[in-house]
Amino acid sequence: MANSELQVAPRMVLGKKVAALRRGGVTPANVFGHKIESTSVQADTVELTHLLKGMTRNAILSLKVEGEAAPRSVVIRQISRDPVSTQILHVDFYQISMTEKMRAEVRVVLTGTSDAVATFGGVLLQTLESISVEAFPGDIPTQFVADVSAITQLEGAIHVRDLEIDESKVTLMTDPEVVVARVATPRVATEETAAVPTDEAAAAAAAAPAAGAPPAAPGS
Repeated sequence: MANSELQVAPRMVLGKKVAALRRGGVTPANVFGHKIESTSVQADTVELTHLLKGMTRNAILSLKVEGEAAPRSVVIRQISRDPVSTQILHVDFYQISMTEKMRAEVRVVLTGTSDAVATFGGVLLQTLESISVEAFPGDIPTQFVADVSAITQLEGAIHVRDLEIDESKVTLMTDPEVVVARVATPRVATEETAAVPTDEAAAAAAAAPAAGAPPAAPGS
C-alpha cells in the first residue's frame, strides 16, 4: 500500500522554460516506468517539500495526476537539487506494479558500539552505504541495520551475509561477501622532533661568524 499521496498536474512547459515554473513555486517532474510512456507533470513545491521530509527511501507514493481516474503507484527514483541553495529542481517518479518485482537500493544504517573502538582505539569505517535487492514493491525494506557491537577485535568486520535479510521475500543482488563495516587499526606515525643537519648545513654554520663578532676585513 502507498504510504503518502501527492497531487500533480500535467506539465506543458518543457526545456529551459521550466525555470519560470520554479520561480512561481512549481516543481517540474516526470513519471516513467516499465512499459509506460514518460509523462511530464508538475507539483506544488511547498507540498512536495513537506512530503519529502516525511518519506523514507523506497516508500511507495500514491501519485494523483489531474485528469486521470486512478492514482499511480510510484517510488521516487531521483531528486535533482541546486548544489548551492539545495532547492528542488526536478523529480523523477518511477511507476511500479505491486505484482511485479523491481530492483532497489536499500541503505545500510550502523547501530551499536564496537569494543574494538571503545577498548582498543580502532577506527570504525562504513564501507558500504546501500545494498541492491530485488523484491515486490511492498516487500522492499526501508533500511538494513548493521550492529557493530558484533565487532570485538581490531580489523574485525561485518559482511552483507551477516545482516538480517528475509530471503523469502527479498533476493539479494549484492555479493554476500562484501564488507559493510569494519574497525581498522589506528596508524601511529612517529616523527622526529629535531631534524639532523646535513653536511652542507653544518659546514655553513661553522663558517658563519659568531654572534657579536666584527665582520671580516676586506682581503683577510
